[in-house]
Amino acid sequence: MNMVQLFQGIGTLFAQEPAIAIGRIALIVAGLFLVYLGVKKTLEPLIMIPMGFGMAAVNAGVLFLDAGKIGTIFMDPLVSDTNGLMEIMQIDFLQPVYSLTFSNGLIACLVFMGLGTISDVGNLLKFPFTSMFIAMFAELGSIATFPIAHAMGLDYGDAAAIALVGGADGPMVLYSSLMLAKDLFVPITIVAYLYLSLCYAGYPYLIKLVIPKHLRGIAVKPSRRIDDIKPMEKIIFDMVAGTALCLLFPVAAPLFLSFFLGNAIKESGVFKYMNLLEDVLLYGATFFLGLLLGVLCEASTLLNPKILVLLVLGIIALALAAVGGMIGGYVVYRFTGKKFNPVIGVAGVSCIPTTAKIAQKEAQKVNKRVMILQYAMGASICGVITTAILTGLYITIVGSMQ
Repeated sequence: MNMVQLFQGIGTLFAQEPAIAIGRIALIVAGLFLVYLGVKKTLEPLIMIPMGFGMAAVNAGVLFLDAGKIGTIFMDPLVSDTNGLMEIMQIDFLQPVYSLTFSNGLIACLVFMGLGTISDVGNLLKFPFTSMFIAMFAELGSIATFPIAHAMGLDYGDAAAIALVGGADGPMVLYSSLMLAKDLFVPITIVAYLYLSLCYAGYPYLIKLVIPKHLRGIAVKPSRRIDDIKPMEKIIFDMVAGTALCLLFPVAAPLFLSFFLGNAIKESGVFKYMNLLEDVLLYGATFFLGLLLGVLCEASTLLNPKILVLLVLGIIALALAAVGGMIGGYVVYRFTGKKFNPVIGVAGVSCIPTTAKIAQKEAQKVNKRVMILQYAMGASICGVITTAILTGLYITIVGSMQ
């Protein structure tokens, strides 16, 4: 019995180039470490646990295929021929999920629909100018990273796609990279989701670095109670904002439709749809999103020399976005006579509800009685809108330049 053929996962390590074999081993270890960090809740468990398992499994489960090829039976992200796709969908067990939901952006829209059901636009309507002002400042990462990325050798489409990591909105990055950077959309999406989970770990330190302790504990008095915003007002906002944004930026219309429809369903009180969108679609799509991202982390894919550039640009984009948001928080702090907590600025980075919770947590560490979550959620929801607008602009303008 040929032991190499019997235990093919190990045997293929000796049949591949040393760099790929070492990369596989490193990614197996990295995948298991991501699972550990997800379980410990150091990183986002909803993404990291399935992603880590997928990363470890796809790099361990490599086998010898027909005609001397080496690969896996998970999925092929690069297959485009129709006949080949139909054949491979009968073999690779995740290929139908990938081809029918991931590679066309559907899974991003499903996540957005679910996010709409857990978002309260009442916070935005209560503090519209403050929320939008902060969100616009937080787009510093997505705007400033674009010329940096182009200067580092990426073409306009690739540069725009990686710059949008600064919006801290994974589905948006997935959607835009499919439109602008098809050759790099797999590594860009992986980088985006890896770094979005790092917001949990990294942003608190950035807040402490930028904002002095005595400012982090400032209490903000709301002008009126949140329940003064009636459900019908929120539904009217969803209808008007969703339609207007689709009219202005049709290339991002699926994302606008998904988010505002999900929110309108929540406010209309259709509980069966709410349960479907939140409990089934949101968490189901998030689970498969994490699993597919892990399975996409093959050593042969991630050894692309552009990956290092993308890793650096992803950090730059997210860091600049947080700093930009906090600068916006400082500006509001000055204009309100020092009665605004600048920590709220970090929530302008649209990672709902992560950045809002980070802002609340860091403020509460200094002042246990402070409550800034309403302001933070308003800024975070505005961040989703401004990032979607910027996505539409990038796809329209940069797409016409390619």
